[in-house]
Amino acid sequence: MPAQAYAGKECVCQLRRGICDQSCVQGMLDTPFYIACLKLEGRRCLVVGGGDIGLEKVEGLLACNGEVTLVAPDAIEPLRELAAEGSIRWERRAYEPGDLEGTFMVIAATNDTDVNIGVYEDAERRAMLVNVVDVPPLCNFILPAIIRTGPLAIAISTAGASPALAKRIRNQIAEEYGEPYARLAIMLNEVRGWAKGALPTYADRKEFFESIVNGNPDPVELLRQGDEASVRDLIEAAQRSAGGAIA
Repeated sequence: MPAQAYAGKECVCQLRRGICDQSCVQGMLDTPFYIACLKLEGRRCLVVGGGDIGLEKVEGLLACNGEVTLVAPDAIEPLRELAAEGSIRWERRAYEPGDLEGTFMVIAATNDTDVNIGVYEDAERRAMLVNVVDVPPLCNFILPAIIRTGPLAIAISTAGASPALAKRIRNQIAEEYGEPYARLAIMLNEVRGWAKGALPTYADRKEFFESIVNGNPDPVELLRQGDEASVRDLIEAAQRSAGGAIA
């Protein structure tokens, strides 16, 4: 696993200061990150490094339907199995700059600082997404802790300062926001087409959906009780109130 920078340790980032003074890490903490959700389906994603962390990143990319290529001279058995079944492509050799051609994003998960810096600099020259695991200054995007339930995804980030804290927050939030919220999202999506056709302005549509989400009785509490029929009644009542014909 790559070693994160800390004061007094040999520098592991592109600044090559010799001995780390954590100036790069502070820069990350001061950075306002632009939060986005990436569509990976059909996009080539590269993971460099065949260990446990490489496996974690490969599995995360596959979960989002990325087309994953692994570059590593060797790999742990679960990665070998993914390659054997055709879920990923495995280039069984050391990383080369040409591996980035035609690639949407790259994640480096090696324990070799020179390789990690090389991946970062090669990717930056191509203006592409790059993340070096556990070395925040060698990243132009960071991976938050994620809660996924159906179509619902909640991301928690500490700007790379403490992944452990992000995971604790994630677990606490997961206890509060789960299946009922995901189910409500699906039910609201079912009437998006109606709203676009029946309600002429964005403001009208915003008011319609907020009247349901923030309504009384609470649709989330109804779903927690298993009362989906009452939630559908709330949605239909909101449709009638909005003045549009219900299909």
